[in-house]
Amino acid sequence: MLGDDNFADRRGPGPGPGFGDSREAPYAVPADGWAADGEDQPVLDLAVYWRLALKYRFLIIGCFLGALVIGATLTLLMTPIYTAQATLQIDREAARVLDTEDVVPRENMMQGEEFFQTQYGLLRSRSLAERVIESLGLASSNEALEAMGVAPPEVGGTAAAQAAHRRAAALGALQNNLSVSPVRGSRLVAIGYDNPNPVVAARIANGFAENFIQSNLDRKFESSSYAREFLEERIAQTKERLESAERQLVAYAANQQIINVGEPSEGEAEGGSTQSLTSNNLVALNSALAQVRAQRVAAEERWRSARSSELMTLPEVLQNPSIQRLTEQRAVLDAEYQQKLSVYQPDYPEMVRLRAQIEEADGQIRTIAGNIRSSIRSQYEIAANQERSLQAQVTGLTGDVLDLRDRSIQYNILQRELDTTRTLYEGLLQRYKEVGVTGGVTANNISIVDLATPPREPSKPNMLLNMALAALLGLGLGVLAALVLEALDETVATPDDVEKKLGVPVLGVVPLLEKGQTTADALADIRSGFSEAYYSLRTALQFSTPDGAPSSLLVSSARPAEGKSTTAYAVALNLARVGKRVLLVDGDLRNPSMHRMVGVENERGMSNLLSGSADLAGVVQRTRHENLFFIPCGPLPPNPAELWGGDRLRQFLAETRNNFDHVVFDGPPVLGFADAPMLAAAVNGVLFVLESRGTRRGQARGALRRIQVGRAHLLGAVLTKFNAKSTSYGGYDYAYDYHYGAEPEQEDVKKGKRG
Repeated sequence: MLGDDNFADRRGPGPGPGFGDSREAPYAVPADGWAADGEDQPVLDLAVYWRLALKYRFLIIGCFLGALVIGATLTLLMTPIYTAQATLQIDREAARVLDTEDVVPRENMMQGEEFFQTQYGLLRSRSLAERVIESLGLASSNEALEAMGVAPPEVGGTAAAQAAHRRAAALGALQNNLSVSPVRGSRLVAIGYDNPNPVVAARIANGFAENFIQSNLDRKFESSSYAREFLEERIAQTKERLESAERQLVAYAANQQIINVGEPSEGEAEGGSTQSLTSNNLVALNSALAQVRAQRVAAEERWRSARSSELMTLPEVLQNPSIQRLTEQRAVLDAEYQQKLSVYQPDYPEMVRLRAQIEEADGQIRTIAGNIRSSIRSQYEIAANQERSLQAQVTGLTGDVLDLRDRSIQYNILQRELDTTRTLYEGLLQRYKEVGVTGGVTANNISIVDLATPPREPSKPNMLLNMALAALLGLGLGVLAALVLEALDETVATPDDVEKKLGVPVLGVVPLLEKGQTTADALADIRSGFSEAYYSLRTALQFSTPDGAPSSLLVSSARPAEGKSTTAYAVALNLARVGKRVLLVDGDLRNPSMHRMVGVENERGMSNLLSGSADLAGVVQRTRHENLFFIPCGPLPPNPAELWGGDRLRQFLAETRNNFDHVVFDGPPVLGFADAPMLAAAVNGVLFVLESRGTRRGQARGALRRIQVGRAHLLGAVLTKFNAKSTSYGGYDYAYDYHYGAEPEQEDVKKGKRG
């Protein structure tokens, strides 16, 4: 026991708050378990995923290795499958043997892709598979099915029913194991078939190639055959229509007396209409009338000129040979007369004779000129008469032609129908001849480039591919399992979890003790990481309030065995080591354990003090550490909550402020009891202890809410039993060691010296 002199002049920093104090809790627990300070969370933090991978590395590696083992086992148990391939060349059009149109539609460049996709679909079609089955006899017996690796159907019934089931089984096997692989950028396509027997695989692949070519030829032949039958039927119908049209035209022409002569000219279209006899006559007369009219106009113009001009000035007279000859003779006679007039008298016989000759020549000239004028008049009269005659004939024929045209309307209709039918008939005959020629030419646009040969090595299973897929699957499953476990993990493992999930600052992180190491030994070694962690916690407590470490401190946890007693003892011991008078109180009146850690008896203690059966000096005990005093629990009371709720706790705190610098309470767990919330409301600060990977988030949040119900001052949290070797937080390990900068060999030597 301590005397009263031991408590004299040992006042703390000032009176602390009592039960009635109104204090706001500096930290509130968010309802969603995440920090509610509005901090921006990174969108993608690779360090978080790396730590998650390290945390669940054994699970991920186990899934990875398990998937590899399973993949390798399944691959080795699989039946080897061989793939045989035949290569085809598919052209848009076949080689043109004849320069004629084919009856099958021709494809252009715009339709090329559609054409090739159609060919690929035909290769995968059920009809081609059935043709292969029929040509190779794949469904002829159960032995044939077994040879191609298909289990025969176990069915009864008639032979036809069994054959149908075998055919269905073979068809399903062909369609499931067939592969059509176009070669990009070319007109080649590879037809592959998978089968456990390489010979069967090559045989079926070649069967598909050959039957595809034959089916293409058959489709073309069927198209030509259909075209011939269709053309024959249309030719017969068109021939009947042509004969009927000819009979109708001839009958109508005979009835209407329409006579057409001549053939259509080269410039006219074939089958054009010919000219009628009346029309030809009208054309001829009209042409003659034009000529006669031109002649009459010319004759009239000459007669008008001859009638109004002097007779001897007419061009016809001047150009007449007889007049020109007579004029020359007269000129000779007149010259001779004038010559002899100088010798003879006019009445001289010779002169009289010459004059008579001259007068006779003049008479002949006048007679011939008159005849010429009369001839011009006669020509004009003849031309006028011819014009009038022809005009009358043309007028008559014009009426006949108009009447003929009225009667030729129906004739022309019948003629056009006859010409159209004749053209159609001739076209059908020509097309029928072309189809007959092209139908006999075996032109094909598909050819075999390479026949399939039995492969030497199996294509399935692919060990490397299967192992890669198994590795990816195992890794994915491991990562997925890790993410699911992390999402379901409610434990608080790291300081980051404490701050994010609980919204409480971390004041200290206490490492996990190694196997065989006790708490007393770890705290006794001031250079150990365990002691360093509590030194750091003491420093954090000194900065937790404006006045330094709180004068009264409660250390509690959500549940038992989280390290709160060790934390309370270590905090009190470290405060005492810096010269503070510290009173350590075992406040767990239900399951006390601090007296065993301190090494004192538990005969009298806090229960006696709160019940009034003892005073402070009667329960305080010295410890083996200087400045550290201890009050054990004492006898277990029947109702500890009533003792904590009385006025003696407030009196006790007031009395300790006069004798000690700090009072540290080792409180009971918060969950399940009312002791801790009542005690937390009375002290200046509460230190909440969490066990790494031992405390669940729900438990911690519930405990924090209960502590803050009485408006207690929560200073922060301490994370205990933290495995610093296996957990890396934020890129730095939580390890406390004086020799963190030493070389490995020097560090081992120093550790040996400490040992």
